[in-house]
Amino acid sequence: MTGLLPLVGAAGAASVPYYDPAFPDRLLLLHAARPHDWHPGQPILFVHHGVARNGRDYRDFWLPHVDHSGVVVIAIEFPEASFPGHLWYNFGNLRTAEGVSNPRSQWTFGIGDRLFDALRDQGLTTTRRYGLFGHSAGGQFVHRMLSFGYRDRVAVAAGANAGTYAMPDLSIEWPWGLGGTEFAAAEFPALLGFPLTILAGTEDTKTTGRFFPGGPRSLLQGPNRYARAHTYVRAGREAATALGVPFAWRVVDVPGVGHDGRRMSDAAAPLIAETLKHEARSLE
Repeated sequence: MTGLLPLVGAAGAASVPYYDPAFPDRLLLLHAARPHDWHPGQPILFVHHGVARNGRDYRDFWLPHVDHSGVVVIAIEFPEASFPGHLWYNFGNLRTAEGVSNPRSQWTFGIGDRLFDALRDQGLTTTRRYGLFGHSAGGQFVHRMLSFGYRDRVAVAAGANAGTYAMPDLSIEWPWGLGGTEFAAAEFPALLGFPLTILAGTEDTKTTGRFFPGGPRSLLQGPNRYARAHTYVRAGREAATALGVPFAWRVVDVPGVGHDGRRMSDAAAPLIAETLKHEARSLE
């Protein structure tokens, strides 16, 4: 097991290599921001970067917030060399490039839970649940991860400025929906009842750029990332109404912000910290 003490051994920023037990030959990098008054009872937040695979930058986006919020931030970096392309990252390695389903044990969505277990095993946290934040491709990773049941260990989750969404609809094929996967209709109440926040930069409306998903199935979700965030939450609300079950998602507009990881992190920080601090107090 990778020794994780250097992540919290000193206040401020630190980085360590990490190998997940399910992928022992694929390097991950963990970039942490630790409050000065760290103790193992402080909440943990896992942050997921965008398509640039720049976990260190996302750690630095959150560094100004850790002392005020009392939250330990760990940005999990998926290097392109280890986890190449959108199938490994945005879509969680559910399927191969040939469209063959991978076993759940090989889904990258499970990495966060196992990392949290390692932190607990090494005495670096005594908390029961962690928080999640993802921006852009990381926002895709986070909401798809939650869709497939990786929620029990998650106290709060926020996704920002995702390019596409897995709509809560079994008639829409994966990865634009949940059709053709192992997701069962009986799981909808738990998914729709999870307190997921979708952050939408009101200026995230550009449709140019190499990584903007502009195919016909993506465009069905809306003309740009801002519109697609609202489409996703609206689809969730409609699904909950049709099933007669509680709905706990929300969409939060971030005025004047485009596709900007730093500013979206700033917007997410107080929303996430409030819930995580409440979670930590419940253990005292």
